[in-house]
Formats: sequence, structure tokens, C-alpha cells
Amino acid sequence: MANIKPSADSTTAPLLKDHINPVSIASLGQLIKQYQPVFPISEFIEQSVYQLEHMALKDRVNHLSTVLSGVLVEDYAYNAKWLKKLAENWPDREINNGWHSFMGWPLIDYAGKQGLQQPEIALDLLKHLTPLFTAEFAIRPYIETHFELTYGYMLKWCDDADEHVRRLASEGIRPRLPWGGHLKALQQNPQPIFELLNLLKDDNSRYVQKSVANNLNDISKDHPQQVIEICRSWQKNATPQRNWIIRHGLRSLIKWGEPAVFPLLGYSQNPTVSVDFTLLQQQVKLGGLVHLQATIHSLSRHPQRLVVDYRVWHIKANGRSTAKVYKWRNVQLSAGQSIDFNKSHGFVKLTTRQYYSGNHLIELLINGVVYGQASVDLVLD
Repeated sequence: MANIKPSADSTTAPLLKDHINPVSIASLGQLIKQYQPVFPISEFIEQSVYQLEHMALKDRVNHLSTVLSGVLVEDYAYNAKWLKKLAENWPDREINNGWHSFMGWPLIDYAGKQGLQQPEIALDLLKHLTPLFTAEFAIRPYIETHFELTYGYMLKWCDDADEHVRRLASEGIRPRLPWGGHLKALQQNPQPIFELLNLLKDDNSRYVQKSVANNLNDISKDHPQQVIEICRSWQKNATPQRNWIIRHGLRSLIKWGEPAVFPLLGYSQNPTVSVDFTLLQQQVKLGGLVHLQATIHSLSRHPQRLVVDYRVWHIKANGRSTAKVYKWRNVQLSAGQSIDFNKSHGFVKLTTRQYYSGNHLIELLINGVVYGQASVDLVLD
């Protein structure tokens, strides 16, 4: 999604939805009228601002897209021609506190929704519009409805000179794109995604690299071993860009403690260590802290690279437990060296977690494997 910079004199960043407001809508209308002299700008503004203040961001985008489809002529191919010219002359990216980016989204949404029956025209238009904001959401129905055609376009986009177009190829086909719904067929069989990402694995743009890594991370949630295998194959003669993608693309598997990931990233396989792991409290109240202490001693004659994390098994309402891994430290352990670790973990109230009283198991993980465990009783007030 587009990055918005607040103006120099602003003290707080505006809500994202507020970039689509009566002033920016009027500016968009004036811009359209430059390329469509018959455009009914007053009608467009009046309909667009109606009850706008009650709408969330995506609702505002959908609302403006719907208004545009009602006030523009019905000839989609005709509209595509002047929309491409508008995109080529879009206002400077540093002006108007970000409206230029967010006001591109309704145009992209319109182009995607209204062009589904003319996919070749629509896909070409979305390529030209994506630098204004991003067409990652608009392209999803084309992947589902016109897969072969759309996939062919996306493969070509991987070689485009514009980083926004190359990113669209990766971001648009993410199987678990946030806000974009899931592409279920590609969730089941990600092979077409791998073939596309292979064309982008050495891209020089960090914008594209992040998308490729996020795509791998998405796939890893359904096919962890396939992602590990492709990353292992990519490591041969890997560029710095590719190594960055691999590391960030495996982040969920690292967090979940998938043992096969750690040697892939240069950490020691089957670390040779002895571990003392204790909790300084046997009981903690909700809102309080439990203090973790660990000593790790190397039993190896060689240096070892370790990722030290801990996993808390939280009690659920039905009495079962669910696990969450927390980062601790990454260390280089010399031959025979001992290192002490100290950490405080808070059982604090969160809107994203409901706590229940009972015995909570805490495990010490080294390179994804349990090397120690202890428990603490959580007491609710």
C-alpha cells in the first residue's frame, strides 16, 4: 500500500480514510475534467461527498468507484484511453499531503470492476494505473476469472522498467493478501506463484523485494516445506537481494520454530549445549511480570550460531492451550562458552488476547527445538 508522508507542520498523521475527503474529491473531479471536458463534475462531487463522513476507508473507495461508474460514459475502452493519459500526468507525489495517492485508488477500483468483461483492455489499464496507488486488490478478480490471460500479463510485468508494475505481479498474486481475500486455488497449488517469484528473486527494488518476501511468507503458512525447498534452491549463487528475500520470507517459519529453517539461514544444526532454565515466580497475577532466567553452555569444540526464543502456552476457555513464540536473542556461542539470559514476560491485558487462569507452560527454544521448560500459574483478579 502507498506510503503517506504527513505535511511538515502536522503534529499527528491523519487517518488514512481522511485522505479521501471533500477537498480531495473536488481536486480529483477537476483533474478528470481536464481529460474529459463533458465530465459532470458538480454531480460527481455532490454524489461522492454524500454521507462520506460515516464511511471507512474501503467503503469510501467503493463509494467513489460506484459514483464514477454512474457518471462516466459506459464505453470502457474509451474511458481507458483517457485514464491512461491522466495516469501519465498525475500530480507530483509530494503535494497535497497525500491525497494524490489515495485518490488514485477509486480510479483503480473503477478500472478493475468495470473492465472484467474486457480483460485485455483492463489489464493494460491497471498496469498504467498501479503507480498511482496500487492495483493489487483490483487485479484479484482477473486472476480468478481469467487466470491464463492474467498470469501471462503478470509474467511479462516481471520484466517491466517500473518497480510498481513489477511489484503488482508479486503482490497481486499473493495467496493471503491482507484486505484482498484468499486465492484458494493458488493456496492449494502455489507452483504458478513460485514460477513468477523466480523471475523477481534478484530484483534491485526493495519495494519489490518486500512483496516477494511477503508472498513467500504467505505460502509458508500452507506449504512450509515447499517454501523451504525453493529458498534452499535459491541460495546457490545468491545475490544480496535474494538473501534478503529469503530471510524475510521465512520469518513466520522462524517465529514458529520450524527446525529446518535455522540451518538454511546459517544457524547451527542440532546445537550441542546444556541448558538451565527457570522462572523466578511460580505464580503471577494478570498484569504482572514473570522473570525468565537461562544459562546456555556450549559443549562443542566449534562456534555455534543460536536463535534463542521462548514459547508460552496460553490457556483457552475450553482448557486447552495455544502457543505463541516470543523473540529473545540471537547469539554466537564460542567453544566452551556459557551465556546468561534474563527476560521479563508480561501477562498484560490485550484486546487481541483473552487470558484464563491456570498453569501456563513456558518453553525455551534454541533453533526451534525445546531445550528447557518451566511453568507459572496465572491468577486473574
